[in-house]
Amino acid sequence: MTPLSDSNRAAPAFAPSEIVTWDATTLSCHLHDRVVSCREVMNAYLDHVDAANPLVNAIVSRHERAALLAEADTADRELTNGHSRGWMHGFPQAIKDLSDARGLPTTQGSPLLAGQIAAADSLMVARMRDAGAIVIGKTNTPEFGLGSQSYNPVFGATRNAFDRTRTAGGSSGGAAAALAMRMLPVADGSDMMGSLRNPAAFNDVIGFRPSFGRVPGLAADPFGQQLATNGPMGRTIADVARLLEIQSGFDRRAPLSLGEPLRRGTDTVDTALERDVRGLRIGWLGDWGGHLAMESGVLALCEAALNRLVECGAELDACDTPFDPDTLWQSWTTLRHWAVAGNLGDYYADPATRERLKPEAQWEVERGLPLSAQEIYAANVQRGDAYHAWSALFERFDYLAMPSAQLFPFDVDTHWPSEIAGRPMDTYHRWMEVVVPASMLGAPAISLPAGLSEESLPMGFQLIGRPRDDWGVLQLARAYEKASGGLARLPPALQPAR
Repeated sequence: MTPLSDSNRAAPAFAPSEIVTWDATTLSCHLHDRVVSCREVMNAYLDHVDAANPLVNAIVSRHERAALLAEADTADRELTNGHSRGWMHGFPQAIKDLSDARGLPTTQGSPLLAGQIAAADSLMVARMRDAGAIVIGKTNTPEFGLGSQSYNPVFGATRNAFDRTRTAGGSSGGAAAALAMRMLPVADGSDMMGSLRNPAAFNDVIGFRPSFGRVPGLAADPFGQQLATNGPMGRTIADVARLLEIQSGFDRRAPLSLGEPLRRGTDTVDTALERDVRGLRIGWLGDWGGHLAMESGVLALCEAALNRLVECGAELDACDTPFDPDTLWQSWTTLRHWAVAGNLGDYYADPATRERLKPEAQWEVERGLPLSAQEIYAANVQRGDAYHAWSALFERFDYLAMPSAQLFPFDVDTHWPSEIAGRPMDTYHRWMEVVVPASMLGAPAISLPAGLSEESLPMGFQLIGRPRDDWGVLQLARAYEKASGGLARLPPALQPAR
């Protein structure tokens, strides 16, 4: 492992423009009040990306500045004429490189797709663009989004905003690092196995996996694949909530998308997020009674963070996992193998393209292709059993909590941890087992910054709600944010020189 030092823990500090330090809600208000122009915002962000991105390699496939400034000028003219497209009007935005953004490559981190230009926006990107976002580029991701470490042969690895020798996590690693480094006001991501939660925890920002169907996508198999979802990332709860409102909503082309509103009432977002949390019951699952390997310091940091909610009047009690973890893992891996084999099976079938898939992708396909219909059916039955068991836990608790990852950010040159605390990991993703329950439940789960380790490495914890209680999770997260005095601290590279 690369030795740690002040020089590689953070680059020499440089002062970011005040504009890029504003949270997204403040930025939107200043744009709409004409305190600052869309052109000024675009120039400030592009200048900052020029300076900050080489440190972490988070934003890739960038648009030309001249074209982006022309879009910003159009956005200014619209505001001058009294027309706003929405909350994101004039926002510079980079899209995770698993989603299509018209006119830009969608490489998915694979040399097999390098140079493939998207002709149209994905559904989520179209909604963000309709709300006023100006797409400046893409954010880096692991090959085909597989693995919680954002490296690939097309763009290389994304580095952690708090220590450049460490990984930014994944698969939304580019999004999280860009957000932490103030290169984006908010970010989009996706989450099958913690890909919104792990990188948020590793970069001290907020990542929210919504209830399944809340943020629809136009999948090739719209009925069968129910593990992954898109969602928002931000530096404040209000920013995350506002982006989620833009991303959410029924679309007839996505038959399992939710038609119900994200929240009820006519209150503003800020008012609707306020909630008295006194008496709310939170179940702390920790390391699942010793089932999960945990690096020293993770549990203590998360428990200390959760005590802020106790100080607000919430009740925190330890609880056991309600369903056999090994059975849950078997169901999870079967369904994941099936999904990945369906997505990458054609590449695997051709020896010329198979050899260009990373070993972990080949491993997933090789285990997915031989699955029988009966094995897939049995895995879905197991998932249903797990759903009912975990749902019963919500009869005792209003929300559940557990760490967002099982170890702190690791060496950026390590593809995946082979062990945690001396316990071997038998697959490339076993070290992220802690995120599986929310994914299998289709439940809303938010990763919140818990603090820094003794080595100044970030960690986060998950708050998980009942399926479709997305707003309730955001309200509890907002109470934690207030008790913490704010979240998403400034990375060392952006702090004033001492």
